[in-house]
Amino acid sequence: MKFQPDGTRYNYRFVKTLLAILIAFGAVAASVAAQKRQPGTRSKAPAQTSAVSTPAWPQWGGPNRNFKVVAQGIKENWPAGAPKRLWSRPLGDGHSAILVEQGRLYTMYSSGNREVIISLDAETGKTVWEFPYEANTSGLDLSAGAGPHSTPLIAGNLIYAVGVKGTMHALDKNNGRLVWKHDLWSELGGHFEGRGYCPSPVAYRNTVIVPVGGRSGQSLMAFDQRTGAVVWKNINFTPTPASPIIINVGGQDQIVYFGQSEIYGADPTNGALLWSHPHKTDAGMNISTPVWDPSDGLMFMSSAYGTGSRVIRLTRSGDRTTATQVWANNKVGIHFSNAVRVGDLAYGSSSYSGPAFFTAINVKNGKVAWQDRALPRASFLYADNKFVILDEDGGLTIASPGQRGLQIHAKAPVMKQVAWTVPTLSGTKLYLRDRGTIMALDLG
Repeated sequence: MKFQPDGTRYNYRFVKTLLAILIAFGAVAASVAAQKRQPGTRSKAPAQTSAVSTPAWPQWGGPNRNFKVVAQGIKENWPAGAPKRLWSRPLGDGHSAILVEQGRLYTMYSSGNREVIISLDAETGKTVWEFPYEANTSGLDLSAGAGPHSTPLIAGNLIYAVGVKGTMHALDKNNGRLVWKHDLWSELGGHFEGRGYCPSPVAYRNTVIVPVGGRSGQSLMAFDQRTGAVVWKNINFTPTPASPIIINVGGQDQIVYFGQSEIYGADPTNGALLWSHPHKTDAGMNISTPVWDPSDGLMFMSSAYGTGSRVIRLTRSGDRTTATQVWANNKVGIHFSNAVRVGDLAYGSSSYSGPAFFTAINVKNGKVAWQDRALPRASFLYADNKFVILDEDGGLTIASPGQRGLQIHAKAPVMKQVAWTVPTLSGTKLYLRDRGTIMALDLG
């Protein structure tokens, strides 16, 4: 043992031991990092994944499945005439929305008779892993656009995705390796949808729940997240392209699904029917996701095909939930895009085959506050007291709701093909796709 110039003791044996420990730990850490970068058995070569922590968008509709996200710093003007493009790259066909978690993006696309579940680096757009599988689309009418249509779901360490032919995969989100799979149509006898499977999975506790239908008593099915074992199946209503949501009524969790002729709520622990209310369209088709607000117990729903919009109030007394209609009219009909509620107004792009009107309707009484022809049919999200709107022609708009219409702050063309996929926001980073391209923009 020696002394340093300041008089403190210097222990060589201790330092040598400490250095050995640090070197060993570094080797283990490098090995673990290398293993995490290894792709699945069917994936491309691995790419470096950004370690940047970003706010998550883990499912259809964002963190709370209502197309609203907490964000700050979204600019209301673009000095260069358009937002800063961080990256852009080709991606196959499909309408699946983009998920964000811990510096990675996840979505689905198709190429020929193959579908691909893909993970990308959020900072660069480079492929981290891919999981391709055969998806023969014979027998489907894809004239309105090829699938996949469903948006994946991240729950824990797994990602769940359903393809256009009803093939459901659970993959390790880190490397794309298969954990389990089911075929909702051929294996489980699910309801055949001629334009392809559309609903997006939802998580509840240790299960993942999807609409299946077809055979009696399986409108909804819940699978164990880890093993894929069927936990329950229940209800006889016919499924549609709409995606289920989880709400809480009077202290009870409920899963809500917009069926072919009705909207209904079920117990997510066993699928038991709790309530239902009719909402029938000329085509037997409900697509847009219902909007729930726990502050007043009002559920807003809207459809094309001649029916329009409706609001019901859900109340719970004892073990019974009652659905009471507040109003219904056909002044607003949201086809397949989404709706967002802010205050007492629900906003959405009202259209079917004709002109689109970005519309504000009062959820309390069904009165239309205004309709604005400033944009084509569009999907959108709400953040930082603003709407971030992507219209089907590929235009991006930042706007706020005004007294008589949209107050447009900035607008620019950003995509070239049909854009039916709702945008995804993480912080000020916006992720978009059309039928061929995926890109990242900075709105800050």
